[in-house]
Amino acid sequence: MKLLRQFIDTIVWGTLIVVFSLLPERRDREPKVQRKWRQRFIGAALLIAAAGVTGVLLVLLGLIPVKASSEHLPPVRWFFQFSKIRGFSTQSLGVEAPPDLNRSANVLKGAGQYETTCRPCHGSPELHHPRVAAAMTPHPPYLPEAISKYSKEELFSIIKHGIKFTGMPAWPAKNRDDEVWAMVAFLLAMPELDAAEYHQLAFGPSPPSAAAAPIEDLTGPENLPRVVRERCARCHGADGRGRGSGAFPKLAGQHAAYLVNSLKAYERGDRHSGLMEPVAAGLSDEEMNEMAEYYSSLEPAVGTHGADLALPDEGSSPGYEIAHRGVPAQKVPACADCHGPTHPHPKREYPMLAGQYAEYIVLQLELFEKGHRGGTHYAHLMQEVAPRLTKEQMQAVAAYYESLSGAGEDARTPSTQGVEQHQAPTVDHQH
Repeated sequence: MKLLRQFIDTIVWGTLIVVFSLLPERRDREPKVQRKWRQRFIGAALLIAAAGVTGVLLVLLGLIPVKASSEHLPPVRWFFQFSKIRGFSTQSLGVEAPPDLNRSANVLKGAGQYETTCRPCHGSPELHHPRVAAAMTPHPPYLPEAISKYSKEELFSIIKHGIKFTGMPAWPAKNRDDEVWAMVAFLLAMPELDAAEYHQLAFGPSPPSAAAAPIEDLTGPENLPRVVRERCARCHGADGRGRGSGAFPKLAGQHAAYLVNSLKAYERGDRHSGLMEPVAAGLSDEEMNEMAEYYSSLEPAVGTHGADLALPDEGSSPGYEIAHRGVPAQKVPACADCHGPTHPHPKREYPMLAGQYAEYIVLQLELFEKGHRGGTHYAHLMQEVAPRLTKEQMQAVAAYYESLSGAGEDARTPSTQGVEQHQAPTVDHQH
C-alpha cells in the first residue's frame, strides 16, 4: 500500500506541475511555434497521467477482469498472441537442434513425459480437447494441429522456458536440454500419429482384449506393486528392461539401496531431470522402498544381444581396458572398482552397469562432464572422472558394459535383495 500511495502522489503532483506550467504569463512570453509543441507535449503527458490514474482506480475497485470464465478482449488477445510469437522467434535465435533429433529413443522418451504432464491441457490423438483445459483463458492449443506453426528451435524455447500468463511452466530441470529436445522430437512426430500409435509410444504394447485375455494378463504379475504399475512401468517396464531402448535405463536386479537413494536425490532436486523430479516428488518413502524392492528382486538385465555373455578375454577391447584398469595417464580409475563386474559387488549404493544400455551410460557420462547431472552426495566423484575421458573412451566403456549379461560375475549376493536402511552417499549413473 505504501508503494501505491507513492505512485498516486507522483501522478497527482505531476499533474499539478503540468497545470501550473500553463500559466498565461509564461505562455505569452514564448514564441507561437514553441507554445504549440509545448501544448502538444503537455496534452500527451496529461493523457498518460489520466490513463495511469484510471488504471489504478480500476485495480482498487476490483474491476479488472481476471476471471478465467471471461474471454480476453480481441485487442488484448491479439497483443498477447503477437508478443508470444515475436518473443520466441527472437529468443530461439542461436538455438541449434541436435543432428540426431528424430531418433526413436528421443521420440519414445518425449512420449512418456507428454502423456504425464502435457496431455491434460493440450490433448492427444486419444483425447482431442480435454474438458478442464477448455475452461482456461487463454485456451491451451490442441498441439497436433498447432505444431506446424513453430520451428523446432521455437518449440525448444517454449518448452524450456514456458510462457507467462498462460499456465505453461518452464522445464523443471533447467540444464537438461537433452530432455527438452526429446520432447521436441515427440511433438514433431505427434501430428502423424493415430490413437493406437500414440498409446503404443506413451504406454508400451497394449494389453490383450478383455474378451480373450485371462485376468493375470490384464492386471500384470501378481506381485506387481501399484506404484510400479502406475508410475514406473510406463518407462522402465514391469520387467525392468527399459522397454528395449536407451531412452530409459534397465532397473531389473539393480541394488535397492541405490534405487532408493537415487529417488531421494531426484526428490530433493539434487539429481536433475525434468522427467524424474516430478515423479519422485510425488512418492512417499514407503512407495520408494516398495518400488526399489520390486525391481531389485527381478533377474538382472541381460545385454542387448539377448543372451548371457561371458566376459570378454582380458585386453580384448578398449572398453575392457578402461573398465578393469582405468586410464592411468589420464588419472581415470578402473570403473569395475565401483560398478562391477566383480564379485562381491563393492557397494550396494553404487549402480551395477553390466547389461545397461550403452546409449544411456554415455549420456550420464556426458552430463557428469558438463556438470549438469547432479546426484547423491558422492556424485562429485564422477564429476571429477568424466571430464578426463574422451568421447571415444566413453563410447568404448559403455559398449563393453552393454555387452555383459549382468548375471554372471556381477550377480548380487542374497543380502542385497532388500532395501538397505543406511543412507550412504552414492556415485550413480541411472534412474
